[in-house]
Amino acid sequence: MSAAMASSQTPMNANNKQAPFGEMIPWGDPAWYRGYNSPYYRASHAKLRAQVRAFVDKEIMPFCNQWDEAKKLPVDLLKKCAKAGWLPAVVGAPWPKDFAPEHPDIPAAEWDQFHELILIDELARTGSGSVLWGISGGLSIGLPPVLHFGSTELKRRVAPACLSGEKIICLAITEPLAGSDVANLRCTAKLDETGENYIVNGEKKWITNGVFADYFTVAVRTGGPGMGGISMLLIEKDMPGVICKQMQCMGVWASGTTYITFEDVKVPKKNLIGRENEGFKYIMYNFNHERWSIVAQATRSARVCLEESMRYAMKRRTFGKKLIEHPVIRWKLAEMARQVEATHAALEHITYQMSTMNKMEQMQRLGGDTALLKVQSTKVFEYCAREAAQIFGGASYVRGGQGEKVERCYREVRAYAIPGGSEEVMADLAVREGMKNYTNHLKKLSAGSAGAKM
Repeated sequence: MSAAMASSQTPMNANNKQAPFGEMIPWGDPAWYRGYNSPYYRASHAKLRAQVRAFVDKEIMPFCNQWDEAKKLPVDLLKKCAKAGWLPAVVGAPWPKDFAPEHPDIPAAEWDQFHELILIDELARTGSGSVLWGISGGLSIGLPPVLHFGSTELKRRVAPACLSGEKIICLAITEPLAGSDVANLRCTAKLDETGENYIVNGEKKWITNGVFADYFTVAVRTGGPGMGGISMLLIEKDMPGVICKQMQCMGVWASGTTYITFEDVKVPKKNLIGRENEGFKYIMYNFNHERWSIVAQATRSARVCLEESMRYAMKRRTFGKKLIEHPVIRWKLAEMARQVEATHAALEHITYQMSTMNKMEQMQRLGGDTALLKVQSTKVFEYCAREAAQIFGGASYVRGGQGEKVERCYREVRAYAIPGGSEEVMADLAVREGMKNYTNHLKKLSAGSAGAKM
């Protein structure tokens, strides 16, 4: 066990208990912000929390509506995030120290999954999946396949520029006719007569950051049907035949959701990520992390709806008294709070497992639980967005103003309930994974029993 992992398992005691942090709006922040004891957080977590909150409050929060309406982020925002020291963290623990400077206050060896959770949580406090996805939506899922499976040359060529905010990368898997059904994607990559280049043809849809991206981590079909014929290629924006068109979507406007067409794009064979026809397992390798990130974002977004509703209910007056004094409003707030608190507790539990399991164990044991929690978090987000809109009334129907966050969250619910695996697909996956693990357990018991009789 690493020193960082050991320290992450050390419970807090009376001498290192964290002081309350934030405005103390009821349930407006997670329990450990409110001074409750927690076994998960150390001094470095509290330091990162304060740093990211200060950055968000100054550099992001005041401009979310403006950037959403513009449907893009400022070109220098990612560089600011990198300069602040935390942008590389969005690719997940461990810190990618070979390609990015360490955080100025937290050594790479100490960086764990809870640091990333705090980062996501504080960014999602903006109530803008649009901004959050604009910052990390492409990097967090587009770069890991390169980092984990790319050649040394490919990593050195791509990773430093992306982790410093100089370049943008995205993941291009989903197609017009293949969403959760990844194994049946149709975009093709065929070797040319020289055997040195792939010729790529096909379409990708709903690609986050695509219209802004310099690099595309693309799932392509290099072999036969099914998952065994899929490979991953790094395609570059300036390669002839790459055509990007920003899509006009319900929400997450500034994240650059994109329709991409590849027309006879010549891609050097050296841009192959890993081995040919093994791309499906590379895609699966990062899915738990991607879904966990969606859970963290959706859970805080639900909490934003609760916090904004609580604030509004304490000042808005109807029928001669504040909204908070009406029993039906208190009931709505309580229903939101119990769901948000329970979901966040489950999120911390999964985060702890991720911090204390190796990658293979995570893939074997956490897939079903993470899928189930994704369903839970997006359903809670949807419930809280609706109830917040009811509490705000007409103010939630207007873009901007005091209902800005609630209106935006209401539009963005579907962006969490569908991408990364729809609620229906995730629920089915959870049960199938549970049954698979149970069957394997019975086989082990049977084998052990048979061995004892010999």
